[in-house]
Amino acid sequence: MNLILLGADDLIAPDRARVTDPRRLRHLHEVHRAAVGDEMTLGIEGGLIGRGRLESIDTESAEFSLRLEREPPPPSNVHLLLALPRPRMLARSLEHVTALGVKHITLLHTRRVEKSYWQSPELSAEKIRQHLILGLEQARDTTMPIVTQEKLFKPFVEDRLPALMAPLNAPKPRGIIAHPGMADACPRAVSEPIMLAIGPEGGFVDYEVEQFMSTGFQGVHLGERILRVETAVTALLARLS
Repeated sequence: MNLILLGADDLIAPDRARVTDPRRLRHLHEVHRAAVGDEMTLGIEGGLIGRGRLESIDTESAEFSLRLEREPPPPSNVHLLLALPRPRMLARSLEHVTALGVKHITLLHTRRVEKSYWQSPELSAEKIRQHLILGLEQARDTTMPIVTQEKLFKPFVEDRLPALMAPLNAPKPRGIIAHPGMADACPRAVSEPIMLAIGPEGGFVDYEVEQFMSTGFQGVHLGERILRVETAVTALLARLS
């Protein structure tokens, strides 16, 4: 936990916060071995980051005085379209992409996604939020990503994706679909907004690739190696940044 992320409920005054939930308290006691007078990095969800001085701590709560002065790090320019991974991989992927600054994540159903994955408790709003918080704490960020779920592929690519690719009053994103066997290598350090589509284990089927390409997406690859989804996501985001 490189940052203690505070919510509105944690604030007891504009310059003071009280942490009471067991996870953060346990981390303060067992990992930081925190003592009164220690200074740590804190931030308010959706707000500023700075330093906090630990004023009191026991088994029930920890109180900090706050000096929050700087903005969170700039967000990634990528909107990630991620075919829903299996639940355990989903948890890790959400934490990784959040730590890398992605602020828009769309979980997508595709042919090779097991329908049972959509019944996983990992897709509950509470569970997703927990993983996003872990990613923010790791990266010292306070801006919560937006996660949407698209359980039907065809309505998404035919009805909603074209609107995402031609937004009103915003720059048009560059569509990129990562898929083995594509002709072009993944570009590096792209400064424009990106809509990045990544398939499930086994990849997209031909129909899905054709649908993305017909919407203006560029097909790219990461070389000859076939990577696990969580590895490919991290590699692609790092390369595009």
